[in-house]
Amino acid sequence: MKRLGVNIDHIATIRNARGEKHPDPYYAATQVINMGADSVTIHLREDRRHINDLDAKNICNLKKVLVNLEISMNDKIVKNALKIKPDYICIVPENRKEVTTEGGLNLEKNQKKLNSIIKKFKKAKIRTSLFINPSIKDIKLSKMLDTDCVEIHTGKISNLIKSGKNYTHELNRIKNSSALANMFDIEVHAGHGLDYKTTKILNKIKEIQEFNIGHFIIGEAVFIGLSKVIKNFKKIIRN
Repeated sequence: MKRLGVNIDHIATIRNARGEKHPDPYYAATQVINMGADSVTIHLREDRRHINDLDAKNICNLKKVLVNLEISMNDKIVKNALKIKPDYICIVPENRKEVTTEGGLNLEKNQKKLNSIIKKFKKAKIRTSLFINPSIKDIKLSKMLDTDCVEIHTGKISNLIKSGKNYTHELNRIKNSSALANMFDIEVHAGHGLDYKTTKILNKIKEIQEFNIGHFIIGEAVFIGLSKVIKNFKKIIRN
């Protein structure tokens, strides 16, 4: 059965706008699970622009809440992640000037470092995923790195769909990458820029087992409520 992970980073963004304690990401983590999410995603960025260290520690310590912690390859962040020990890790690229993650990891350039990091998380028995672009080359490199999962960056197809442009080529890239990953026994996830329409399209790819969605869920919740948005996505991915 396909799973839904809810990214709650922007709960922290709203909190930080006033420098106060509300809304509380810790409380949000418990609530999205109660509302039907299968896991919670948080990104502990190097600049701590939304989720901070205390958030990450407290949320990862929650019982009955599966936590997917997104991190960069920064040594201090990796060390911190090993200390707080989330259920899952997703290694993502990070650029201090970016508004949001702009693409997948450069696996070829960072192969040696990624290999070392993945081994550390495997030793700690933490499921590890690599955030990658949908390419056959990156799937083959992911296999060489012995990662448990890949999360395919869906930002490009999401933008094409939203702007009414032809997305067939990008969809085929995702289909082919997902099929090869599955053949290599690598679990396939999808994330970035997803809304209802894009998720419906990608849900037809049987190899995708997990969707991680954040910005759209939090934004849409302003109008119809968090519980309703989560239920809508659950209905999409379970059809």
